[in-house]
Amino acid sequence: MKVSALQNARYAYNPKLPPILRKDIATIVPVTGGKTSSVSDQEQIEKLFPNTYGLPQVSFTEGKNKDCHRKMNVAVILSGGQAPGGHNVISGLYDALKKANPESTLYGFLGGPSGILDDKYIVMTDELIDEYRNTGGFDIIGSGRTKLETTEQFEICTKVCRSHGINAIVIIGGDDSNTNAAVLAEYFRAKGENICVVGCPKTIDGDLKNECIEASFGFDTATKTFSELIGNIERDANSARKYWHFIRLMGRSASHITLECALQTQPNVCLIGEEAEAKNQSLGEITDYIASVIAKRAADGKNFGVVLVPEGLIEFIPSLKVLIREINDLLAKTEAQFNALETVSEKIAFVEDKISASSKKVFDSLPDEIKGQLLADRDPHGNVQVSMIATEKLLIQTVSKRLKEMKAQGTYTGKFSAQNHFFGYEGRCAFPSNFDADYCYSLGYNAALLAISDLSGYLSSIRGLSLPADKWQAGGIPITMMMNLEQRHGEMKPVIRKALVDLDGGPFGYFAERRENWAVETAYTFPGAIQYFGPSEVCDQSTMTLKLEHQA
Repeated sequence: MKVSALQNARYAYNPKLPPILRKDIATIVPVTGGKTSSVSDQEQIEKLFPNTYGLPQVSFTEGKNKDCHRKMNVAVILSGGQAPGGHNVISGLYDALKKANPESTLYGFLGGPSGILDDKYIVMTDELIDEYRNTGGFDIIGSGRTKLETTEQFEICTKVCRSHGINAIVIIGGDDSNTNAAVLAEYFRAKGENICVVGCPKTIDGDLKNECIEASFGFDTATKTFSELIGNIERDANSARKYWHFIRLMGRSASHITLECALQTQPNVCLIGEEAEAKNQSLGEITDYIASVIAKRAADGKNFGVVLVPEGLIEFIPSLKVLIREINDLLAKTEAQFNALETVSEKIAFVEDKISASSKKVFDSLPDEIKGQLLADRDPHGNVQVSMIATEKLLIQTVSKRLKEMKAQGTYTGKFSAQNHFFGYEGRCAFPSNFDADYCYSLGYNAALLAISDLSGYLSSIRGLSLPADKWQAGGIPITMMMNLEQRHGEMKPVIRKALVDLDGGPFGYFAERRENWAVETAYTFPGAIQYFGPSEVCDQSTMTLKLEHQA
């Protein structure tokens, strides 16, 4: 297979590890802390996880590891959407297992969780792993979105694991995938099965984090990729000087990606969904804010600019949030009846007839295109797919209408011409940055130690990420520690709590102090392409979010 010069160079990159993981594996041992509890709903979560609730946090230190050399058969699964660095998680996992015992085997189940249900796998080898080191994508074994959540599925997993003598399963995924990992770990413990389940925190969205999981892998590379594109557009806007670019960014409900990209590129407007909710902002108020910035710049002869819009913004606008909740609940109860309708207009009429008067008023105010997107196929939890809603196009329409009103009133004299963009898939499979290459390799290597130590129900954790890798710390976090109850398909289910943008945190505070200046001044910054070679201050930096969250 012909490869690029960059790809050959990345194959040769040697990822950095935390100091403890550089030791001889026979000298690395787990140390446990005190009992933990879930972030909320403690009694209910404990009842659901009687065998794995309250596990202690784990760190690794030097000692004598009597279990390290035992032969292990380990399964690895990639679950959910792609994120840069997944191949390095598998590489780190493979290398650690082979260092512990060259006879150990790593099974890569194909196409996500369905691979283990269908018993479709490949056995990892040196030659195969070496083809994927430090590269983007999940194509080494593929991914999928099948949920491991039913007793029938768990029984199949048990049979497949028994047939191959598998001692541990490593699930590389986001909050839902790792929730499923916790449920599977509980099932195995309840049944007395000696199969360890370990998770690794993956998602470019940045919403799988807490005090113990400082970042999900892929976020660094994705935001740097998006920021390069945004910087390019800013440069183009400042050159052509005639377009307003509305850029919607992937990120699900949370606005972490949008905020990080704003910190890196300093756009004229950046909307944060969590702030819209906290301020109880309406779509009209958000429209007025954008229009006011456009008018101020126009008065200075600047009929151009850049607006960043988080994918999940529409979920945070209170009136729209109520509307979406009503629609989700309605369609969960009337799924068969709703799906039998053939046209979008029939579906719109069906919903309008059954939601509250206040929500109907909000629904009627939306363009038909947005109405149709709100009623499109639901996600696996029965909720609206925010990625299907073209919020940037909606804002262009509402802002354009408002500017026409302002022009009629004499409060706006500029010209408004808009371009719309959506950045998402462009960042999911990029060559991982040095940070993500190092972080992911460390997560996989660390996951192997958790599996060897039979620490089931844990998420691989590397801390100190805002510091150089030689100061990183390795350990494990009980997955149940991160759980709460949320409504899914009309029922309360245990899930890992998503981390939203903290409006009292350092990253948002830094942004809030500067956005008024960015609005009227053309203060764009241009991050450029991800750099892999050169000074550490250019190549090995973490996100601004991490730095601002952990600054002294």
